[in-house]
Amino acid sequence: MKQGWLIVNGFLDSPKFDEIYNWILSAAKENDVELRKLTNDQVTSILPISTGKTDWKAKPDFVLFWDKDVKLARMLEAEGFQVFNKADAIEACDDKSLTFIKLKETDIPMPVTFNAPLTFESKYPDYTFLLQVENKLGYPMVIKKNEGSFGNEVFLAKDFNEAAHIAEKLGPNSFIMQEYIESSKGKSARLQVVGSEVITSMKLTNEEDFKSNVTGGGKMEKYEPTSEEKEIAIKACEKLGLDFAGVDIIWNEDDKPLLCEINSNAHFKNIFDCTGVDAADAIIKYILKKI
Repeated sequence: MKQGWLIVNGFLDSPKFDEIYNWILSAAKENDVELRKLTNDQVTSILPISTGKTDWKAKPDFVLFWDKDVKLARMLEAEGFQVFNKADAIEACDDKSLTFIKLKETDIPMPVTFNAPLTFESKYPDYTFLLQVENKLGYPMVIKKNEGSFGNEVFLAKDFNEAAHIAEKLGPNSFIMQEYIESSKGKSARLQVVGSEVITSMKLTNEEDFKSNVTGGGKMEKYEPTSEEKEIAIKACEKLGLDFAGVDIIWNEDDKPLLCEINSNAHFKNIFDCTGVDAADAIIKYILKKI
C-alpha cells in the first residue's frame, strides 16, 4: 500500500475546505492509498530551514500539497519529498501577476495585462501610472488583487477616479490591471486539468455581474471545450509545471478563447455537481502513476 501526506492549512477553519479534504482522503482510500492529513503548522514546526537534512523515521511515497504555503512546499522538496503540485507551480498560480509573467514568452492568448509598480511606501504617492495604463486599456478596466480567490478582490473600474480608489484599497504592489473583455461579461469556462488531459469542464454564466463565479451567483452547465480551449489549458499547465489545476477561459469578440486565470488547488465540488466527474479520484490515480 502506498502512503502519502495531504498538507492543508492549519489556520483555515471552513466546512467548504474540510469537505474537499475529506473527499481527497476518501478517494485515496478507494485507491488503496494510506493518506494522512497534516497541517502546515504541524510540519513547519518540526522541519528547520537551516542547513542539514531531517532524520525522518518514515517518509511517505508522496505529498499532496493542498495549501499555498510555498515556503513549506520548497522545504519538503529540499528534503527529497515528491510533492504534487510543486512549490514553483503553486506560487505562479497564487500570484496572478506571476502567472502572466511566466506565460509571457508563450503563444497562449490572454487579455492585455499590466502589473502594479513597486513602491516602498505604504501607499502610492500618486497614480500617474494609471493614466499611462488607461491609454492602453481604456475603461472599463478590470483590477484584480494578485492573491484573490473565488472571484473576491476583482473589480471593474469605470473611470480614473474609480481605478485610483480601488488601487488605494488594495494597497501597493498587490494587483494587476487588465483589459475588460465585454464579450465575455458574466461568462467563462472552467477546465479541470489532470496531467496532460482535460478531464471535465463546465460553463459558468452570471447575468447579474461581470464575474461568473458560482460563489457570486454564477450558474453552471456541462460544457464540451473546443480543441483550441483544451490546448490552451494543457499548454499553460505544462509551462507552469502543474500536475493538476482548474483553468478559466473567457472569449473575445470573435469568440476566440483567452486564458483568464489558473487555480493550482481548484475546488472541485461544483464541477462534480455539474458534470459527475470526480477530480479527486483522477488526481490520486495520476499521482500513483507518477511515483
